[in-house]
Amino acid sequence: MTAPKVRFAPSPTGLLHVGNARIALANFLFARRHGGEFLLRLDDTDRERSRPEHAAAIAQDLLWLGLEWDGQFRQSDRMDRYAAAAERLKQAGRLYPCFESEEELRAKREMRIKRGRAPVYDRAMLKLTPEQRATAEAGGKRPYWRFLLSDSTVGWDDLVLGRRQVKLPSVSDPVLIRADGTPLYIFTSVVDDIETGITHLIRGEDHVTNTGVQIDLFAALGASAPAFAHLPLLTGAEGGKLSKRIDSLSLRSLRQDGMEPTALAAYLARLGSSDDLRPLPMAALVESFDLSHVSHSAARFDPSQLLALNRRVLHGLPFAAVADRLPAGATEAFWLAVRGNLDLLGEARGWWDVVAGTIVPPVIEGEQEFFRLALAVLPPEPWDNGVWKTWTEALRAATGRKGRALFHPLRLALTGEEQGPELRELLPLMGRTRAANRLAVAGN
Repeated sequence: MTAPKVRFAPSPTGLLHVGNARIALANFLFARRHGGEFLLRLDDTDRERSRPEHAAAIAQDLLWLGLEWDGQFRQSDRMDRYAAAAERLKQAGRLYPCFESEEELRAKREMRIKRGRAPVYDRAMLKLTPEQRATAEAGGKRPYWRFLLSDSTVGWDDLVLGRRQVKLPSVSDPVLIRADGTPLYIFTSVVDDIETGITHLIRGEDHVTNTGVQIDLFAALGASAPAFAHLPLLTGAEGGKLSKRIDSLSLRSLRQDGMEPTALAAYLARLGSSDDLRPLPMAALVESFDLSHVSHSAARFDPSQLLALNRRVLHGLPFAAVADRLPAGATEAFWLAVRGNLDLLGEARGWWDVVAGTIVPPVIEGEQEFFRLALAVLPPEPWDNGVWKTWTEALRAATGRKGRALFHPLRLALTGEEQGPELRELLPLMGRTRAANRLAVAGN
């Protein structure tokens, strides 16, 4: 394969979510795997909804995930190129003005459906005379512009889905330019892809019909279409439609919760493929990425699988990799004690409160005498990792308890949690004064 050139083209109208991130990652891995280029294009022609802060957030989140681009541009800087391309289509008779309102178009669709016909645009405006157009514009109407599709079936060999085709006569002529002059995605994207030399378009399966239209548009502009790869869409863990909560799950929120980029990248890179879901560095993901491994079926996004991957990543991280993201004052000993019990890095805050802050233990009925004995035999400081064994052996001798009956009440009183890191590691970090105060509260 010659060096490919691909692009990721988000609209800066909101935060980057996991579905978009999966597409960005696939493009990045494909480019790096084959020694090509990865471009970032901001589709910001929607002036009302596009925001600079969203563009900045998208760039930050991509970099956090580990994706670096080789070039970047904004569609808002290329309006003259779209105008020039539109003029070429007009001169070729492939772009024609329309004046119907939304209400008129809706009525036409409903009428066609009632008559048992497909709700495809009837091309009535192709019969518009120059005089009729002049009259409409004189009355204050401004045209929007439709692309005249070919009367043919277009097909392509999809790098994921296999042979695909779209019957263009069954598709309405798409609007390429709104009445206010704003060019639409289906048009601007083709113009950009031609002029930037994009060789492969890797995107979601929901664009399959768009692909048929755009292949026709590429040809109308005198260019060959790139290769296409459509990734099946994500579903929920049970195989149903992805919930709105997960579908809109942003990288920003995952990052704030303590998700590790290594875990998220590994999960999204192999989601819906035949490759094992396991944490891998970006270089290994690049080396193993292959579009032929992607299933034709929808990919199931399972938060529990993602958390499991994140847990495995956290368990192997050294203190230096997380020190600046832990609570102020947190030590290496603390990190080594708790990392094996974290699903998300943000959970470390709760354990820091356990060893260095204040917690309110639950009321444990019938255990007051046990806690008073526990306090009585609590060893003096200095403490090390042997204090837990020394203390519990003394308490066992004093009470006759063993196993869960001995350890579980102590865990509840000292941490407020049913389970967690080893108390032999937490107790020295907690210190005698804090431990004694909690036992005194539990014993009252």
